[in-house]
Amino acid sequence: MGKIKVLIVDDSALVRKLLAELLAEDPELEVVGTASDPLSAREKIKALNPDVLTLDVEMPRMDGLTFLANLMRLRPMPVVMVSSLAEANAAVTLEALELGAVDFVTKPKVDLAHSLADYGEEIVRKVKQAARTRVRAREPIKPMAVSEKHTADVVLAAAPSRLFRTTERLVAIGASTGGTEAIKEVLMRMPADGPIVVITQHIPPVFSRAFAERLDRTVPMAVQEAVDGQQLLPGHAYVAPGGQHLLVTRSGARYIGRISDAPPVNRHRPSVDVLFRSVAQEVGKNAVGVILTGMGDDGARGLREMRDSGAFTIAQDENSSVVWGMPGEAVKHGGVELVAPLFEIPAHIMDAAEKAA
Repeated sequence: MGKIKVLIVDDSALVRKLLAELLAEDPELEVVGTASDPLSAREKIKALNPDVLTLDVEMPRMDGLTFLANLMRLRPMPVVMVSSLAEANAAVTLEALELGAVDFVTKPKVDLAHSLADYGEEIVRKVKQAARTRVRAREPIKPMAVSEKHTADVVLAAAPSRLFRTTERLVAIGASTGGTEAIKEVLMRMPADGPIVVITQHIPPVFSRAFAERLDRTVPMAVQEAVDGQQLLPGHAYVAPGGQHLLVTRSGARYIGRISDAPPVNRHRPSVDVLFRSVAQEVGKNAVGVILTGMGDDGARGLREMRDSGAFTIAQDENSSVVWGMPGEAVKHGGVELVAPLFEIPAHIMDAAEKAA
């Protein structure tokens, strides 16, 4: 198999040079060209036939979103967005994911040389993963950094499920690459008065709040970024803040959300394993666990713990996943009771929630 051909599109000559140098360090990647704006990129795509495109969010002559929309309509291909870590760009980046971009990275901090090694590893990993993803057109939905690899033990010790009498059901969802759109598709098909939903999506700070706000404007139920100590209510979905773990605890018969700054787990904070373990211990058989598209294995062990505690567990199938890493690993670990296409998952969630003991 030949090298993965990458075309870099960015209006900054410095960023183009830096990205090209970082990507060229990996022997599996080949930077076949760069472009300073979308119109130039269009011609280079025709001439160079790249496998993956890195695309700046803010571009001259044609904005990045217009270019991306045209690209996904005329010549669908894997695109990794490059965005500055700013709230305004967070909304634009999430719109790019909705249009069909596979993933995103933040702009490299060219004045902080010591951080470039971690940044280089991140963008290389995401570009290589993008080359293996399934790129498909989006259809309208009808509502109904590398650190030591810890396990969830660093946040919450393993323990038996705490059994309480309660009628409240809770759905825990975990996702990574492709997850922002997958989560939206699930919530779009769930009712406004549905069960409590807690969500861990691998996402950096600032972007998580924009993601929650975008969901809140789009789906039937109320959505917000989770806050430490708040009571979790039916008809509401809570998104883990970027850079912090989300856990579920109990206060009598009430579910309470807790936020933790404990170390990354599976190199992620927030971590799906942390959320799933807390739900296994505190909610048990009254929970439904759902693992969606994403790279890596975060969530696989936690979902097994949820299943062992009596929760009903679901994994997105390979065909509908952008990346069948996390769901596939969950299946391998024996934590999945049902594998289903994305569009069927909401109905299975509601059916399981209604049957929960």
